[in-house]
Formats: sequence, C-alpha cells, structure tokens
Amino acid sequence: MSDDSTATMASLRAGLAADPLWDFALSFYARPGVEAACLLLQDDAGVDVCELLWRCWLHRHGLAPAGELDELSAIRRWQDEVTVPLRTLRRQLKAQAAHDPGTAEVRRCIQQAELAAERETLLRLQHLALRTTPPTALSAATPNLENSLASRWKLQKKEQLLAVQTLECQLDPL
Repeated sequence: MSDDSTATMASLRAGLAADPLWDFALSFYARPGVEAACLLLQDDAGVDVCELLWRCWLHRHGLAPAGELDELSAIRRWQDEVTVPLRTLRRQLKAQAAHDPGTAEVRRCIQQAELAAERETLLRLQHLALRTTPPTALSAATPNLENSLASRWKLQKKEQLLAVQTLECQLDPL
C-alpha cells in the first residue's frame, strides 16, 4: 500500500469512527421508504437488516467489506441464535397481545430485547469495520450500491430490486 492509499484509508476509517453505525442506522431507517425496503428484503429474500444497514453505512463512507469475511460468521450466528428467535416470538405474540394486556407487556419486553440484540449486532459490525478487517475503498470500478446489494444477496425479483433502489436513493453521500 502506498503512503497516499494508507492516508486515504486512515481518513475513510476516521469517518467511520466519527459516524457510529447505530446512529446512522436509526437515522437512515427513519427515512421515507427505508423501513419498508429493509423489511421486504428481510422477509422476502432473507436479508439480514443489520448487515444490510452496515453495508449501506460502509458505502456511504466510500468503503466496502473486504470480500466475504470470516468474522461475519460469528455475527450471523448471533443473529440466528439470538435476534431471529426474539423476532419470531414477538411476531407470534402480536395477535394475542392486541387483546391481552399481559401478553402485550411481555411482547413489549421481547421487542426491547430484540432491539438490544440488533444494537449489539451493529456494534459488532462496526468493530469489524474499524478494527478487525479493514474494508476496501470504493473505486470507479466498484459497482453502485444497488448492484452490490443485489449481487450480494442474489436479488432478482422486481420488488426486491426496487427496495435496494430505494435504499440507494435515500443514502446521502458524504
């Protein structure tokens, strides 16, 4: 790596450190169409929303994951073993909670635990980008975010592709 590319990478990583992934995720998720796009990709294509938001955050900072990272397997295992079961249980209790205040309170607690698990996932993904494996800087040859996400999760359905277009349109460049 040349001195220029080392300095550029240091600058890009400093930008990541100054823009915590959790803060970005909350702000980005609240933008018009982003929540619906994320949930469609989660429910229709099996996309992990935390990883999706992480990839959007990296892209916003001019970075991309350095290939398929081994460290992601532990994060994905956390999601599969902790977050997904909480989400499943919360969704299963939705109808009953509408008629039973006790169940509604339990469901609210499960929802808080699910959110805490997602926050932990985002923190682990942020650490991955900042410390464990350096991301790569985007270049002119790097595909745009839409193509990158569609390729990563092999998205082909029209509604899935429209969802990733929404994400790219709502992502402000730095």
